[in-house]
Amino acid sequence: MRNRRFVVFAVSFALTFGFLTLWRMQAQDNATQSTLASIDPYLMDRDTEIAMARSAAPPSVAKDATVMVFGRDGYETVIKGTNGFVCNVDRSWMDRFEKSREFWNPKRRGPVCYNPQAAKTLLPILLIRTKLALAGKSKDEMKEGMKAAIEKGELPAIEPGGMAYMLSKQGHLNDICGNCAPHLMFYLSLKDGNTWGAGALGSGSVVELAPHFNGNPEPVTELNVVVPEWSDGTTADSGDHAH
Repeated sequence: MRNRRFVVFAVSFALTFGFLTLWRMQAQDNATQSTLASIDPYLMDRDTEIAMARSAAPPSVAKDATVMVFGRDGYETVIKGTNGFVCNVDRSWMDRFEKSREFWNPKRRGPVCYNPQAAKTLLPILLIRTKLALAGKSKDEMKEGMKAAIEKGELPAIEPGGMAYMLSKQGHLNDICGNCAPHLMFYLSLKDGNTWGAGALGSGSVVELAPHFNGNPEPVTELNVVVPEWSDGTTADSGDHAH
């Protein structure tokens, strides 16, 4: 019996160690990759991407929203909505520029649905970053390109009431927590997160401060609030965490 337990433990340890090793290797690959090596791993079937984008928000919102999908030339509108919301699937280069091991992770899929106020500012960020990524720019070059676009006035100021849904069970926000947790995102002009009592992601605070944007370089502050249900109405696991 002891031998059997030892074998089970050894196999379990080996599998866990192997998984962690593979994850670290993948993280290192993503961290050391300097540019968008190939667009192919980032592409999706069009109908699948439309469905994933719509899964970001409750059906009552998503059914009448505009939908954008990512292709070889960038994002394009494939469905014109009527309610002012815009849904799309973010790719990895919407992450923060510094201290991100997954900036080029092709597995990352972030279904998000912006309300009209947020769409006016967040979609230009998405389109500018994507254009720079497709041009073969490095993270540092993308950041400088984003700064230049802001200085030229290509990024409209965020309007009051900007928010977005990120309630999809289908997403893959990172290799640590997968689709993480359903949450709402609120966008403000650049502010100190402490004014909202916001803590860092994973801090346990009800309001969490997203690590991207925040003047680095985009003058937008994103606050995340975890909610208990996915867009399909199912309850989220209490062990889930926001991205």
